[in-house]
Amino acid sequence: MAYEVEPPKYVRLAQTIQRRIEDGTYPPGTRVPSENQLVQSFGMSRPTVVRALELLKRDGWLESRQGYGTIVRDRPEVVEQKDRRGREALQRDESQTSGRLVEVAEVVVPVRVASALGLPKKAKVLMRRFLIEEEGEAVELVSSYFPAGLVEDTELASAEVLTGSVREHLEARKKIRFDHVTERVSARLPEAGEAGLLGLPDGVPVLSVLVIACDASGQALQVSDVLLPADRQELEDTYRLG
Repeated sequence: MAYEVEPPKYVRLAQTIQRRIEDGTYPPGTRVPSENQLVQSFGMSRPTVVRALELLKRDGWLESRQGYGTIVRDRPEVVEQKDRRGREALQRDESQTSGRLVEVAEVVVPVRVASALGLPKKAKVLMRRFLIEEEGEAVELVSSYFPAGLVEDTELASAEVLTGSVREHLEARKKIRFDHVTERVSARLPEAGEAGLLGLPDGVPVLSVLVIACDASGQALQVSDVLLPADRQELEDTYRLG
């Protein structure tokens, strides 16, 4: 069984507001609910709401206008550039990547992936699992999930590595277009199979980066669960104060 550590309340609130911006509930140019309204709607403290709004402002989703309140901006142009793991998951050429394709199978969709793809529980999806290695050491396990309808007339179900990226392959075969990526980061203990592939001893957690790749309408086309051994990671973020 895998145990997930939930992100802080302010991060969860920021994710909820961001999803409402993406699905058009809060359109660009409109005001988001006031701090008081958010406190009442979500049952969270004012400091939690303030931190969530500041996080969204820092990432370019919101901006403050004096005398008018907090405004929704257009989708940040730098979102895809900042989502490094997401960009790599979409653009990685399996045939040119150091590592190996360890599994291609039809599986029951994991709950958190089902939610992101908008699928019912126990729906079947295609999973491609790729283990990335550096100098013989496993450094990243990427499990990518695709709805059944997206797999038809593609090579995704092949047990052979793809030449070119998944993004290029799907855009060429299915005439779709990837527009943006959202990432959700959490920490959890790996499942036995995941720990074995990553060479992790018992009790060592992983960072899970859930990469949700969508078209312009916000429809999720692919979800990748990128697992990184927590004992081998150092994350750094630099931003301006003020």
